[in-house]
Amino acid sequence: MTDDKLIASAAAARERAYAPYSNFKVGAALRGKSGRVYAGCNVENAAYGASMCAERTAIFKAVSEGEREFEAIAVVTENGASPCGSCRQVMMEFAPDMAVLIADTQGHVRATTVRDLLPDGFTPDRLPRRG
Repeated sequence: MTDDKLIASAAAARERAYAPYSNFKVGAALRGKSGRVYAGCNVENAAYGASMCAERTAIFKAVSEGEREFEAIAVVTENGASPCGSCRQVMMEFAPDMAVLIADTQGHVRATTVRDLLPDGFTPDRLPRRG
């Protein structure tokens, strides 16, 4: 899947977002090394802390289906907002060198990487070894 199609998939996922409180719809599409694409949207909740971001929805969906290696993620918001810190940390866990395509609804796209979004991120190698 091309980057343009990945962004289009994220834009389609954005349309399914459940955002009655913030009205800030986010869509994400994650391309695994297998070539399979996992879409996600943000899902809000009246208890705000129980809400889930689009990026983590896509990643958790992929992991729950057995995929753990990722090439790229596209994120689409109305204004091209960057992923939040929690999403950056989850992306760092699985794919620190993954391409991140950040797009707005007007078609502007910015390309970066997880490492650029989260320099000096916390990774599994920072944990003490057990045993």
